[in-house]
Amino acid sequence: MRSLQVQAMAASHWQTKAARETLLQRARMLKNIRAFFDERGVIEVETPLLSHFASTDPHLDSLQSCFREQHCYLNTSPEYAMKRLLADWQQSIYQICKAFRDDELGPYHNPEFSLLEWYRIGFDMPQLMDELEQLIKHLCQLSPHISIDDAGFERLSYQQAFETFAGINPHQANARQCYQLALEKGIEIPQGLGPDDDLGQWLDWLLMQLVLPGFAKERFTFMYDYPASQCALAKTAVNEQGITVAKRFELFFGEVELANGFHELTDADEQLSRFQQENRARQQAAKAQNPIDENFIAALKSGLPECSGVALGLDRLLMVFTRSRAIEQVLSFSWENS
Repeated sequence: MRSLQVQAMAASHWQTKAARETLLQRARMLKNIRAFFDERGVIEVETPLLSHFASTDPHLDSLQSCFREQHCYLNTSPEYAMKRLLADWQQSIYQICKAFRDDELGPYHNPEFSLLEWYRIGFDMPQLMDELEQLIKHLCQLSPHISIDDAGFERLSYQQAFETFAGINPHQANARQCYQLALEKGIEIPQGLGPDDDLGQWLDWLLMQLVLPGFAKERFTFMYDYPASQCALAKTAVNEQGITVAKRFELFFGEVELANGFHELTDADEQLSRFQQENRARQQAAKAQNPIDENFIAALKSGLPECSGVALGLDRLLMVFTRSRAIEQVLSFSWENS
């Protein structure tokens, strides 16, 4: 028998928490995204949400399932499968899909969320940043709450952002200097993060505590040229100061992350090495090592064209357009009432 508690909960949870106009605006946003890419000859594709393989990223955890007694995983993004199509087709593509992450639950996080991901053959990182800016401006026409003339876009290198808002050069600093800076600024230091710990962890913490809060609240900000240690699936290159950086960018509105993009790595051996290194990092963090997507590595070996790609969180973008304070306000049903 169904319990009275379950029945009572269903009676108060069956309706959406999103306003009708917000869901209509979501529909218009999806329609306009498709029109934007159709004009540019970028082809819409679909790839599986369920895979034999999982992300090795130590900062991400895949949701697991089981099919015919085989472990399988819901994708954290469609990236690997889309690059397999790129290697096969040699054609610029995009996808609007659901992605899943076993992550925190909060105002900007839901375990199931909507992504727009696209790859442009022959584009470098600045060209893809330009196209993302054009897309946002195109979609801003839908929103009565955002004037693109008032909001605008700013571009800062990772180094410029840290020097401006934290007072350090992230490419030259060490963990002990980051620790000392946190003490001087009165920043709470997470338990287990000490002066001899990983520099990347320190930079991530200072980014959240000092850098992002410094971004203009009503503007879109691109941050690019990340430390080489944060390259993930991006190429690396030597910048004007002779420093090796990752050709990676992120887009923020205020301090809210909206998009993450790369000038894509095409070297299969280097990518496999990075995946193996990420699995070692997972092991050190007492996390399970995840199976590497061998189909993706095989696609890289066959020849991925020179391209750049980006993933844009559509739920968060809709939050910006509607001035919503919680992700559940832009979803038909969030985890809490799914």
